[in-house]
Amino acid sequence: MTATEASRRFSDLLDAIERGETIVITRGHHPVAEIGPARRRTGADLRAALDGIEPPDDRFAEDVDGALGLLTTEETDPWAEA
Repeated sequence: MTATEASRRFSDLLDAIERGETIVITRGHHPVAEIGPARRRTGADLRAALDGIEPPDDRFAEDVDGALGLLTTEETDPWAEA
């Protein structure tokens, strides 16, 4: 499908992708993109990605708390008394 066709028939394009098709978009007879169904993510994907990684230790929690402390501000609204 050409880029022009894809833009003119975008709804049809999405319908085809939703049915499981992968569409190749061309420009000047050269493929420039493939558009396909989104991959559904699951907890298993996350578990696989984290497999073998050591869990954070207490020092990590302290570092996060310290970083958050740097982001927290107690400043008041400068326009409150204007």
